[in-house]
Amino acid sequence: MTSPMHHDGFCCAAHSGSDSMAAILETAETRARMQGARLTPVRRRTLEILLHAHGALGAYEVLEKLAAEGYGTQPPVAYRALNFLVEHGLAHRIRRLNAFTACAQPDHDHRAAFLICEKCNSVTEADADLLSRALDQAAQAAGFQLDRATIEAVGQCRACQDAPE
Repeated sequence: MTSPMHHDGFCCAAHSGSDSMAAILETAETRARMQGARLTPVRRRTLEILLHAHGALGAYEVLEKLAAEGYGTQPPVAYRALNFLVEHGLAHRIRRLNAFTACAQPDHDHRAAFLICEKCNSVTEADADLLSRALDQAAQAAGFQLDRATIEAVGQCRACQDAPE
């Protein structure tokens, strides 16, 4: 599931954003604190692992990395940390890949669309405001109460499009 790295150490240009890992981690610490929660060492390390991946990782891939660093070898170690990150808006679950990715905009609540490369499995988070409004309108027209939605689209990232066959 780990995304291969293409140019400049990133799987896609969108993953080379202007925010440094340190800035994202500081934002995560602040957000957790504002929600009355704590970014414990294992939660923080899990987020670092996801940020470093520049894509999506399965829970067992995260567990492998945590275990290698002495955080424990039992699946609940990874699942609890990942669930905490998702619950607090610091990571997203990518259902199609049964994997997790760090949130690209952890400073605020938002709906996102996930662009999944079918060749390298990289995941790019895209703003989904317009799609979300259209989905809300469609649900309302159908008399449906929408609680949550995950938008996942499959295609090819720029790096894989440009790669020679």
